[in-house]
Amino acid sequence: MRKLVYYVGVSLDGRIAGPGGEYEFFFGLGDERQEAAYAAWTNAVHPDTVPTAFRAAAGLADAPNRHFDTVLMGLGSYRPGLDAGFTSPYAHLRQYVVSSTLKPDTDPAVTVVPGDPLGLVRELKREESDLDIWLCGGGKLAGALLPEIDELVIKTYPVVAGAGIPVFDGAFDPTVFDVAERTSFPHGVTLTRLTRR
Repeated sequence: MRKLVYYVGVSLDGRIAGPGGEYEFFFGLGDERQEAAYAAWTNAVHPDTVPTAFRAAAGLADAPNRHFDTVLMGLGSYRPGLDAGFTSPYAHLRQYVVSSTLKPDTDPAVTVVPGDPLGLVRELKREESDLDIWLCGGGKLAGALLPEIDELVIKTYPVVAGAGIPVFDGAFDPTVFDVAERTSFPHGVTLTRLTRR
């Protein structure tokens, strides 16, 4: 069965963005060469998560999807690309945006889901595919989908945000995951893959 994988960047205090959706504070934390080496490594390992508009510059224009064929995001995760004019940020994937306010005809390649993200994920998981579903964000959507999240891929950045959007924003529901793999990088970022126990 397909898995729902939450692949996301997080601050040391568990924020995926600032109070206004800011995410730039995750970058520029160390030596530029080290950051470039980290970006090249993550792009090679997870090419599916590179927005379509940047794939050619990253040398991934024709790269096949390795892990995902579908992306699921909340409006807060979709909005930065939309505001920059990218109505179909991950055209190399099937795209779903869970939002009760986004117009359904924003882009024909994007399916707007006004409600029931759990039902959507359960339906997507039943599909026949060798590739998984990427939960791109945000925190409220991750909180709602916690019962269906099978794996976490957490990029922890060495910065404290102080306030902002939490990695999970939902009801109290202690859920145990086991560390399956951890990779540390010289500029302080740690990538941890965890699987549901």
